[in-house]
Amino acid sequence: MPMQLAKAKIVVLEGGNPGEVDVLFNPSEYSLEIANNYSQSSPPGLSNPILQFVNGQAQTLAMDLYFDTYTDGGGADVSLLTGRFADMLKIDGHLHAPPRVEFRWGVLAFKAVIEKLSQRFTMFLSDGTPVRATLNVSFKQYKTITEQLSDPRRNSADKTKRRVLTADGSIWLLANQEYGDPRHWRSIARANGVGDPLRIAPGTPLVVPPLEDPAKGPRP
Repeated sequence: MPMQLAKAKIVVLEGGNPGEVDVLFNPSEYSLEIANNYSQSSPPGLSNPILQFVNGQAQTLAMDLYFDTYTDGGGADVSLLTGRFADMLKIDGHLHAPPRVEFRWGVLAFKAVIEKLSQRFTMFLSDGTPVRATLNVSFKQYKTITEQLSDPRRNSADKTKRRVLTADGSIWLLANQEYGDPRHWRSIARANGVGDPLRIAPGTPLVVPPLEDPAKGPRP
């Protein structure tokens, strides 16, 4: 039994005109871009600058969407369809910002705002009515402060945790995973009364304590 073709759509989550807007043709491809911001300093005598992580940037989803009302739409004005997407960039009176949307296609669900959109009309009737168009759409990922603070990847060494040492693990690897620096293995060893880190058996539960001051590094 053939699988049903999943249709791409944009769902207005908040603001604007609520509901779903179907994409006439599924995109042939899309691109996902993510980046980080770094500051750099250039101490004298070094061949490369020192990079310091500042923050992450919102992920961007970009694609081309195709619209054709000449073949199956009876020659209707295609801008009536593309205009529904352009309306999603207008400022909502309640949000005082453009509406928040989600692009859905199969397993992809991307919550965002539409950052920019360009409409290119490529076919016209004799009276000038546009009947074919390509939209280049760029979505900027949107996350509330609550969603970002609850992101499990933001977990840091500020709370006591419990981990089980795996067969291919070590106390140094655990320190690197939890603290970002294998030199902090002594903090774990002290919290668990470990005298010889080489004799920890796989499957041993270990307490991972918070660092008193991670910026100062491990105590001797």
